[in-house]
Amino acid sequence: MDDIATLDRRQGPHGEVVLRRRGTHFEIIANGCFLMDTSDGRSERLLIDAAYDTLAPGTAHPSLLIGGLGVGFSLAHAVRDPRWGQIAVVEREDAIIDWHRAGPLHAISGPSLSDSRTRIIHADLVDYVRTAQDTFDALCLDIDNGPDWTVTEGNDHLYSPAGLAHCARRLRPEGVLAVWSAQPSPAFEQALRNAGFTGVHTKEIRVARGVPDVVHLGVRPA
Repeated sequence: MDDIATLDRRQGPHGEVVLRRRGTHFEIIANGCFLMDTSDGRSERLLIDAAYDTLAPGTAHPSLLIGGLGVGFSLAHAVRDPRWGQIAVVEREDAIIDWHRAGPLHAISGPSLSDSRTRIIHADLVDYVRTAQDTFDALCLDIDNGPDWTVTEGNDHLYSPAGLAHCARRLRPEGVLAVWSAQPSPAFEQALRNAGFTGVHTKEIRVARGVPDVVHLGVRPA
């Protein structure tokens, strides 16, 4: 059995956030709910690649907003791809930002944070998409275990008709919304269509046991 060590535990405005080491891997736990770890990373990479592949052909140096810094895999993967232009990451938890800037997760994200294209926005994603004026070519969201399994109660607004309308306003015409989920959600696919997104589809990452991780995708019409 892997040794488990708690490296940091913080109480913030949205509850408790914990960083643990299990063997050679790190885990992030929010309010007692497992969020993600560093054991794989395939689905985080798929989130970024699927968004790029869904963009209109010929989109030059598209700008990217990543919702949730997490363990840093999505940001690191985006930064390694020179096709992306500006990359913004919205993260609400001080602790997670600290773990990346000067803590145990710096080994994953250090080069990404120092890349000239990267900007960290310390904000709640739900509030940011509602109030910000910035627009992007792609929004890649990974702040919950999926639209049907939110970490905090307020996050469910993001997947509501109003929340999806806010996401659409943060996208440029033909921009792509990509949402990571720990399980497929046909109801969320329909919610994307109802919100006016086109080309709605889902990509899967097979896992050893249970249902696959997925990325739900939709395009804002031109």
